[in-house]
Amino acid sequence: MSRNKKIALAVVIILVVLAMSFNRGQDPIKVSAIFPEIRTVEHTVSNTRAGTIDACRRSKMSPAMGGHINSLPVKEGDEVKKDQVLLELWNKEAKARVQAAEMNAKQVCILSARAEKNAQRKTELRQKDLASEDETEIAVSNAASQSAACDAALANVKVTQASLERTMLIAPFDGVVAEIEGELGEYVTPSPVGVATKPTVDLIDSSCIYISAPIDEIDAPEVHSGMKARIMMDAFGDQEFPATVRRVAPYVLDLEKQARTVEIEAVFDNPDKVLLPGYSADIEVIIDRSENTLSIPTQAVMRDNFIYLIDSEKLVKKQIEVGLSNWQYTEVTKGLTIEDQIVLSVDREGVKAGVQVEVEKDEAEESEETSVSVSIGP
Repeated sequence: MSRNKKIALAVVIILVVLAMSFNRGQDPIKVSAIFPEIRTVEHTVSNTRAGTIDACRRSKMSPAMGGHINSLPVKEGDEVKKDQVLLELWNKEAKARVQAAEMNAKQVCILSARAEKNAQRKTELRQKDLASEDETEIAVSNAASQSAACDAALANVKVTQASLERTMLIAPFDGVVAEIEGELGEYVTPSPVGVATKPTVDLIDSSCIYISAPIDEIDAPEVHSGMKARIMMDAFGDQEFPATVRRVAPYVLDLEKQARTVEIEAVFDNPDKVLLPGYSADIEVIIDRSENTLSIPTQAVMRDNFIYLIDSEKLVKKQIEVGLSNWQYTEVTKGLTIEDQIVLSVDREGVKAGVQVEVEKDEAEESEETSVSVSIGP
């Protein structure tokens, strides 16, 4: 062997020895790890921006004519029934016209009934040749005329009643008074055409509450009416409300400088009176669901579906097959058992196959060890 080859071989041996010495002296990498669990895993679709809670039926009402508020029998928060009067303007003149129209109709219809009886009597007498043909025709014509006058008088009553109702706000459905804009004695004015003003009374049907929220156009084909969903609101912390998708918009919203989205609506399965329209909310639509399946945290799954296992305090790279997945958990269909310990902190520096590792203890384990050591002390 030549002198140069001997020198090169010696250098390689020295480098290998140094590397082995370095590896032996290197501390194990600390990682967090868990064992797989049996749980329910869902594939869900979430909104891209916060949605808004609203009522299925909501009426923002204002009087059809201007006037002073004469009666306000309800207050904010009151539950009202359909056809209940919510507000009444000064309308004594309108009520007087209704009363006069009703009295006139009563008089005219009494005369109509009398004319009808007279016509029947004349007709019977004519059949017995006890009345002339002219007398009978006059009686029948008079009865028809009086009947028409009675109908006209009754129609006039409806006209005056309609005019009276223009001075009132009447509940179109059962609901809750959300807001009242006005006080007794104040003058209210109807909104001019094309000019939006605050409604005098805002009535909400609290028996049906829904969320409207946008989802990404890529997720839209998976969502359809009837799917189950969950609604979350900041106002209620971690509480979740079951809901059902009732509508998926048949078009894509193309707003400038924003991702293209599709609007969906979902109604609460169990609406609660505390759910006020206007709340911001998020929604998760459940596309698919797998119960009692082996699962691991999604953060542990690397690209191309592989994970790191801990075997004899070393990391082993393992390929797995996955099923349903969401941002929190992923279903494992093949390549993993419930006894396998997997690494969570895959983004930690130095984590790779073959390295020595040490599993970090969580706070619960540390506190348990502390309590044990205290209990057995002298």
